[in-house]
Amino acid sequence: MPLPKITTAEYELKLPSNGKTVKYRPFLVREEKILILSLESQDQKQISNAVKQVLKECVLTKGIKIDTLPSFDIEYLFLNIRGKSVGETIELIVTCGDDGVTEVPVTVSIDDIKVVKDDDHSPDIELADGYTVKMKYPSLSQFVETNFQDDEKNQVEKSFNIVAQSIDMVYNDKEMFSASECTKKELKEWVESLTSEHFQKIEKFFETMPKLQHTLKVINPNTKKENTVVLEGLTDFFV
Repeated sequence: MPLPKITTAEYELKLPSNGKTVKYRPFLVREEKILILSLESQDQKQISNAVKQVLKECVLTKGIKIDTLPSFDIEYLFLNIRGKSVGETIELIVTCGDDGVTEVPVTVSIDDIKVVKDDDHSPDIELADGYTVKMKYPSLSQFVETNFQDDEKNQVEKSFNIVAQSIDMVYNDKEMFSASECTKKELKEWVESLTSEHFQKIEKFFETMPKLQHTLKVINPNTKKENTVVLEGLTDFFV
């Protein structure tokens, strides 16, 4: 006689990017194993494939394309799936800013962690000569690179690559150039041809894009001063 199948709970959340309700379930043991083995490999392709595979398995709503979701949607999904899998609170150690040394343990409820949106954020960035570049949000590959890769080398090169990969189109009132019709080399060369002023405008897109964020207050036990600690991005919640 085969062993009985244990029912897995289902949950819902709204995607921060569009408000669409998505059903999901927690990780199963086999899926946690896939993630752990891929992280131990330190191979970005393996990690990317593992995260993609696990999210596709855990997201139950049909028609959700994990590969094309904005990175902050993926972070929010991953955070909540992990929360329902291993516990809905996260134990962290934060450093008090008033002395920069004292560490304080804190407990954060996953339900309190939200995606924060900046009012000044816009995907359309005016450059010069009437041209505007329309950006798209970093995808699964950038999500993996940001959250699961510890290599600090070639940060400048990495930044240029992410910018180039996040270009959707360049347009003015007469013509439009789609990034999908350009090679990676062409996009990178175009980015490198921008002035510092224009590149800084594009950087603002990334600085102000929606992000996981939670603000908490902690008392430094040594100085008795209250500190405000802002946690941002998935890595801040799983260090």
